Amino acid sequence: MENAVSIRELSKVFGKTPVLKALDLDLKKGEFAVIFGPNGAGKTTLLKLISTLIEPTGGSVFVSGFNITEEPEKVRKEIGMLSHDSYLYGDLTAKENLHFFGKMYGIDDHELEKRILQLLNEVGLVTKADERISTFSRGMKQRLSIARALLHRPSLLLLDEPYTGLDPGAALVFENLLKSPEFQGSTKLMVSHDLERGFALCDRVLILNKGKFVYDGFKENFSGLQEFRDKCSSMLA
Repeated sequence: MENAVSIRELSKVFGKTPVLKALDLDLKKGEFAVIFGPNGAGKTTLLKLISTLIEPTGGSVFVSGFNITEEPEKVRKEIGMLSHDSYLYGDLTAKENLHFFGKMYGIDDHELEKRILQLLNEVGLVTKADERISTFSRGMKQRLSIARALLHRPSLLLLDEPYTGLDPGAALVFENLLKSPEFQGSTKLMVSHDLERGFALCDRVLILNKGKFVYDGFKENFSGLQEFRDKCSSMLA
C-alpha cells in the first residue's frame, strides 16, 4: 500500500536562508501525526510545500502517489487545509463560498447542495448560510473554514495551528468531526504549539527544529503528556 505522503531530501531556501534541510518523511494512510517545534523551525513552510502553495528548492514530495511539482492539480484534490488563513471570500455568503470551492473540486451539483447543508449544520452555521463572510466574526470564519477544508472529503488533512481563532464550541466541533467515522480513515498532519491538544489527538509525534526533524516516534512510547513535554524540552535545548 502506497503512503499517503512520501518526502525525500526535501529542502527549501528563501534567498540565502535555508528553512528546510533534506527532510525525509513517510506518512501511512490513516495516520494522525503532529509536528511540534519552535517558531521559525519550518513547520508552516513544510505544510505549504505539501499543499503545493510553494515549490521546493530540492527533493521530492508525493501525496497519494502524485508528485507535487508535476501533478499539483491532482494533489490539491487529495488535500483539505485548515490554517489561520481562512481562504474565504468576504464578498460571498457562507453558502456561496462553499459552492465555489465545491465546483472547484468537481463535486456534482446535487451532491454539493446536500454536502453544503450537512457541513453548515455540523459547524453551527446553517442559519448564517446566506450572510456575507465580511460580517462574520473570526470564530465564525474559522467554523466555515472547517467546512471548506472537509467539503470534498479529502484523503489528507493539513492542519496548521487549527485552534487559532476557534472558540471552545468550534474547537469541540472540529475535534468531533476529526473523530467522526467519515474522517477516521483520512490521514492527518497537524502543526501545533499546543502540546496538550496535539498530543491528545495524534498517534505519532514529530519535533522539527532548525529545518530538521530531531524526533519522530509514536505517542504510545510515552507514559503521558509530561514525559513528552520533557522530551520536547530536551530535544529543543
